[in-house]
Amino acid sequence: MQRKVGELKVQPIGLGCMNLDHAYGPAASAEQGERVLLGALDAGYDFFDTATLYGGGRNEERVGAVLAKHRSRFTLASKCGMAIIPVDGKMTRVIDGRPETLRRECENSLRRLKTDVIDLYYLHRWDRKVPIEDSVGEMSRMVERGQVRSIGLSEVSAATLRRAHAVHPIAALQTEYSLWSRNAEIAVLDACRELGTAFVAFSPVARGYLCGTVTDVSALPAGDIRRAMPRFKPEHYPANLALLKGYTALASEMGCTPAQLALAWLLHKAPHIIPIPGTTNESHMRDNIAAARIALSPQVLAQVDGLINQQTVSGPRYDAQATSEVDTENFA
Repeated sequence: MQRKVGELKVQPIGLGCMNLDHAYGPAASAEQGERVLLGALDAGYDFFDTATLYGGGRNEERVGAVLAKHRSRFTLASKCGMAIIPVDGKMTRVIDGRPETLRRECENSLRRLKTDVIDLYYLHRWDRKVPIEDSVGEMSRMVERGQVRSIGLSEVSAATLRRAHAVHPIAALQTEYSLWSRNAEIAVLDACRELGTAFVAFSPVARGYLCGTVTDVSALPAGDIRRAMPRFKPEHYPANLALLKGYTALASEMGCTPAQLALAWLLHKAPHIIPIPGTTNESHMRDNIAAARIALSPQVLAQVDGLINQQTVSGPRYDAQATSEVDTENFA
């Protein structure tokens, strides 16, 4: 059964495209990326998520090059307000929500994506130096100009969502949400439900942790962001790995993969939640979308909830710097 994103309807599970070019080591080859993206279309995916940030624009270029000729078959989401740009001769990640910056980034995204309109355009991060009303006001003018069909926000609190929604309807809010990252349960999920805003869950398998395959962090590629994330650090990860024993046993009992159990859990939490797992592996991509067919009883949901949650997981989601860049509520 499809789920709503503003006036659009999509399959319950979308494809996060970031992994192909950003954050988890070397970029996928052109051939591998094409196999994943076209294979996803054939597997039934109809919601693809990218961003200006990913690979410094390379991910949008890849998505545009591979999928532009199939544009009528899917809903396209991208993001602005956070980019990799040269600063003092060094490529640096910068959060910039000024209207003139967002306007320029939208034009560049349209060009890279080889499309006339982006179905869902997010503010990737709220720039605290710019009132959210000013950033969203500029994005509403993108809608008026026909460049964008609907507006989204990423990593914001319920209060910020309400402020933005007063300027222009917010079709979707995207934040990390999985068994081990539950911040959305504080207030954002309820605010989204109240406002008719879809909640798009990124990193729904906890950056690979819930797949049960990341057992040795030291074996990850040198550029993999997980090496610097607190929960993957030596002082926390052994305790987190220990939680997987009961969890993977339950997945086996259910006849599904650990990743599928994580995705099915999210889909059962609320009908306005849409997970967007990312992968460079074609088999994993097909397994992920198949999770939409898995039925979980209330008893199993309670078991899953009890195994991995904010009380049992060791370590914070982000380090101090990354935490300062988001506007999500945090558990005390």
